[in-house]
This record gives sequence, structure tokens and C-alpha cells, in this order.
Amino acid sequence: MFAGRKFAAFLFDMDGTVINSIAAAERVWAEWAHRQGLDVAAFLPTIHGVRAIETIGRLALPGVDAAHEAYVLLQAEAADLDGILPIAGAAAFLASLPPERWAIVTSAPRSLALLRMEAAGIPVPALMVAGEDVSHGKPAPDCFLLAAKQLGVDIGDCLVFEDAPAGIAAAEAAGASVMVISATHQHPLPTQHAAIDGYEGVDTTIDENGWIALEPQRNAA
Repeated sequence: MFAGRKFAAFLFDMDGTVINSIAAAERVWAEWAHRQGLDVAAFLPTIHGVRAIETIGRLALPGVDAAHEAYVLLQAEAADLDGILPIAGAAAFLASLPPERWAIVTSAPRSLALLRMEAAGIPVPALMVAGEDVSHGKPAPDCFLLAAKQLGVDIGDCLVFEDAPAGIAAAEAAGASVMVISATHQHPLPTQHAAIDGYEGVDTTIDENGWIALEPQRNAA
């Protein structure tokens, strides 16, 4: 698991990576898709890890204003926080990191991200890059590049924690190392990257310069 590597910073996607909000998100999006006459089962897998405005825009639905619909969906998602849970071990893992050495990098709007993290008991980071902070969302690398810049580190010295193909592609395009979180995957995700189910089996060490090494937890079986 990145033996011998140290990282200047850790960058975390949110949904599916530090929290599980799939049930809540899919309830809202399923209702929206039904109203649009879409095949709900086929559509729902496309919503994860991507900004709502881009998900809607790709559909090119006649007479549909993507920005307006994204706003409507945001209000509905903000009102439905039932069943949002932390990924195993995520809260303690994040709390153990130096505040200036990690960030949340999410496709969700900032207001929704804060609501969901609070619902899941996830600590609010000193730095968050949200969907509205970039012109091009995942799989474009802009969000991860911006996070590294704001932390004052080189993106090549960052480890990105991701769960969705769009986010993994964004991290790869940015030039970061990648750890895949598979906690919410119903089926194995084909990937060349290291993968863990959650954070309960991993630990970190911090050197005198603040760089972080990831290693198996000492008391893990």
C-alpha cells in the first residue's frame, strides 16, 4: 500500500468516499428521472461523482434548463438527509490528519456537502473544493488541481481518495496518486489502483515536515 511513499496532502471525494448518501441521492434523482420520462434504472448509475448540471446537460432533454433543474434537485437533496452514514472509520481517520494537509473535493454544491457531512458526523475540513468552485467538473482534473494549489502543494505529491469512475479519471488526469474506496460498490470496480473497503484497517504516520505515509493499522488482524 504505497510502501515507502509519503504524501504532502490527502484529497478526499465526499459521496461514496467519506460518506454514503447513495440512498438519499437516488431517491431524489429517481423521482426527477421519472418526471422526465427516463428509464430510471438505467439513468441512476450515471449520476454519481458528477455535477448535477453536467449530468442533466448530457441528456439534452428538449425544453429542459439544466441550471434550473440542478437548483431544483439541490433543494430536494438538501431536504432529504435520511440514512446518510459515514464510511467505516472515515471520521476518525480524517480527524487524525493535520488540518492543513487534507481537503474535501466534491462535485456536490458546498451547501449540500456541508449538510451531508454534518448528517454523517464527518468533520468539516479547513479546505473544501465544491462543485461551484470550478468551471469543469469531474472527470476534468480542475477540482483536484485547485485543491492542491490552495493547500500549497504539488498535485503529484497528493493522494486522492475516490470511489467513482469520473473522480478516478479526474485524479489521474491531474497527476495524483489514487486510492479507491470500495465501500459502496455493489460490484468490483475494475481499477489499476490500490483499493480499500473503508478506513478502519489503515493508519497514518506524519514526519517532521508534515508529510503523510499510509500504512496498515497496527492492531488490524
